[in-house]
Amino acid sequence: MPLLLPLLPPLLLLTAARPAAPPHSTIFPVILRPTFTCGGVVSGESGFIGSEGFPGVYPPNSKCTWKITVPEGKVVVLSFRYLDLESDNLCRYDFVDIYNGHANGQRIGRFCGTVKPGALVSNSNKMLVQMTSDANTAGSGFIAKFSAAEPHERGDQYCGGRLEKPSGSFQTPNWPERDYPAGVTCSWHIVAPKNQLIELKFEKFDVERDNYCRYDYVAVFNGGEINDAKRIGKYCGDSPPAPILSERNEMLIQFLSDLSLTADGFIGHYKFRPKKLPTTTVPPTTTTVPATSIVKPTVALCQQKCKRSGTLESNYCSSNFVITGTVITAITRAGSLHATISIINVYKEGNLAIQQAGKSMSAKIIVVCKQCPLIRRGLNYIIMGQVEDDGRGKVFPNSFVMSFKTKNSKILNALKNKTC
Repeated sequence: MPLLLPLLPPLLLLTAARPAAPPHSTIFPVILRPTFTCGGVVSGESGFIGSEGFPGVYPPNSKCTWKITVPEGKVVVLSFRYLDLESDNLCRYDFVDIYNGHANGQRIGRFCGTVKPGALVSNSNKMLVQMTSDANTAGSGFIAKFSAAEPHERGDQYCGGRLEKPSGSFQTPNWPERDYPAGVTCSWHIVAPKNQLIELKFEKFDVERDNYCRYDYVAVFNGGEINDAKRIGKYCGDSPPAPILSERNEMLIQFLSDLSLTADGFIGHYKFRPKKLPTTTVPPTTTTVPATSIVKPTVALCQQKCKRSGTLESNYCSSNFVITGTVITAITRAGSLHATISIINVYKEGNLAIQQAGKSMSAKIIVVCKQCPLIRRGLNYIIMGQVEDDGRGKVFPNSFVMSFKTKNSKILNALKNKTC
């Protein structure tokens, strides 16, 4: 015969059916969850960090900082397992910032919303993670795993690092499946043996277009540090830059995206090349200064009268290059002025190295005597001069430089079509 139970309220029935627990006994196993606090110092081969109170709602008006250290000689790889912060296109309210190093480091990226970024890699054994929240909307926060990796161990998901193999490739995060993320900074440091140079080529290239590459861009530097004076070029748009050759055995490529529009990204390839042995050449007699000489500012040279002589016509043929452009950077080094010119037009190119990023072109020039001729950042000029072996323009006190006005274009176009 089936057991008949009286009709009792469900709660009462549950209570009645449960046997009394003996004192100090445990009926169910206790599941221990990690407790995440606001920031901290963590180290080791791997581990987890999470927002304060995760998986509960993180508190408002807070700033939490985690300092991560992995063993010396390794790099930190950070992978988000979960992300739920207030969503905003520019990540202005609640966000997580990732930095190289523990102090004054370069920002690798800023993230918010619910879309997890790809794995992020530091350029050393230290990384700093900082989460900021405002007074309003909140979410569950984040949880991320950090782990140690060899500097050369990198998959497609990594962003930046050190490259030392004789040849290789690198690409933007998410390539080629989808657009690169917003708010990312990646730095690839390529190091060749002392007696070799680095050749760089971009196979595919699509970075948010801007005439001055102010928002998303790729910058390439001679050497291993970010330095305007050593910058070879800054590129954006959808046309790959021309192949680039380093001056020495180190090259740094920096990719930066802001917090708004993104694009497909890029894939680049590099290879090591032996240095060419210097050769002795006889400078052509038509040039006023040998194009292959590296002339340093001297008292005698820089005391020459700083006065433009001749006309556009008379200086055109004796110059290696003739361009019009805007001075976008101007840095004094060892008595000379090193400038980057955003080109308006090229009338005579010669061997001048011109970098192209989309429709924007630029060139590097050196004004040997920084005060003569005097050029200022932000102004437009007609510049005529000689060219060094490395493709940089060289401007001397007797070179022809003048302010550029639109009316000058007609004369320059006529000279361009005329045989010297």
